[in-house]
Amino acid sequence: MPRAEQPSRRTVLTVAMAAAAAGGASPAAAADSSARPGRARPKASSAALSKAPSGLVDNRAWTSYSDWRAGTAKGTRAVPGHRPGLVVATPAGTTTYTDPHTNRTALWEYATWTSPVHRLAVPATEAVASWNADTPAGTWIQVELTGTYSDGTAAPWYVLGRWAAGDQDIRRTSVDDQSDGRSSVWTDTFAIDDAATGLRLDSYRLRLTLYRTPGTKITPTVWRLGVMGSDVPDRFTVPASTPGLAQELKVPRYSQETHAGQYPQYDNGGEAWCSPTSSQMIIEYWGRRPTAEQLAWVDPDFTDPQVCHAARYTYDYQYGGCGNWPFNSAYAATYKDLQGVVTRLGSLTELETLIAAGIPAITSQSFLASELTGAGYGTSGHLMTVIGFTADGDVIANDPASPSDSAVRRVYQRRQFENIWLRTKRYNAAGNVASGSGGICYLYFPAQLTARQHAALVAVGVR
Repeated sequence: MPRAEQPSRRTVLTVAMAAAAAGGASPAAAADSSARPGRARPKASSAALSKAPSGLVDNRAWTSYSDWRAGTAKGTRAVPGHRPGLVVATPAGTTTYTDPHTNRTALWEYATWTSPVHRLAVPATEAVASWNADTPAGTWIQVELTGTYSDGTAAPWYVLGRWAAGDQDIRRTSVDDQSDGRSSVWTDTFAIDDAATGLRLDSYRLRLTLYRTPGTKITPTVWRLGVMGSDVPDRFTVPASTPGLAQELKVPRYSQETHAGQYPQYDNGGEAWCSPTSSQMIIEYWGRRPTAEQLAWVDPDFTDPQVCHAARYTYDYQYGGCGNWPFNSAYAATYKDLQGVVTRLGSLTELETLIAAGIPAITSQSFLASELTGAGYGTSGHLMTVIGFTADGDVIANDPASPSDSAVRRVYQRRQFENIWLRTKRYNAAGNVASGSGGICYLYFPAQLTARQHAALVAVGVR
């Protein structure tokens, strides 16, 4: 979180996208040769398809045994069980990958799975993928997206992430410089370059490539793969919602500021760690935490070493930060029987639905210091953990941009919070128009849901 109204990397990318659209961006190479294409067009299962009540968001996730069997497999197979998934069966072949962050070239066996075509209920200007996977040492995965535009033409295959839970084999990374002059990938987000033209992403397919060390039997396991597509209109303000819940969840409190200067190789240290700090709060709310062995690398003099751990294992080596949205949800899902997704919500009423079912949320917002009373800072991009609502309907948030763990709990005015979170346009300190997240949030929840938790997630468009 920038301590002053300085442009974050995500804001710089958004500005660059707008400039490219205005000036006519030149096409760039999309996916590299480390993955192999597949083809599939069977009808998509509706088991994990949901449209948010706001009508602005379409979520589709592949999670069930029948979902995994519906795709086109080349060397992969679906596995049943309490948490069905996808693994390497017989590799489709071998390929080399040169890690751009270490310059190491290695040979890998690979297998692929390509989803059925999903036609978006909400033709999208943006799309963000989420995945939940286990990648033992010697394995990693790549997620790609292609699609058809609303004018019937095709988008290229775009890499949405090269990911491993650890960092010993490859460095998890987003991929820059992907565009066809009509859409682009900016870190973790597929976006139409100029939404004002009316062009939208009408349908898509996902391609998942699983890699492992040649000659071994180890395999990644992917339990969840999906995309949140959205078409949120440009807006400086949003309608006010009516308070409907007074409840507070007991979520651990961690400050990012107490880690300032620690492990500067991960985005200059803790002062920029709002996303992993928020992620760690909710992971521990659900009763999970790293083991002493996993934390052994952290300086024993540092308090809350699990926050350092979260920063290291959410870090995107291309983006140069810990704020990659899917990387955070994927990190959460490395803990036993947790799921993580990135989505958009349409109001605080939807967030109340989740809180009532015991599900906290991590929200993304940008604001001037004068726009959020009590924050004491302005930011071009910051993550907080919403844990409840007061009797007056105000938002109770664990704000990691606090001087100590004990100061993390904050109460923010409902109307102010709702607007800075849900808007897509704002004015920055220089008086220029800047971007807002449009209601982005991370949701982490158990793989085995209670009936109430399931109903709450379905109500906000997540299955």
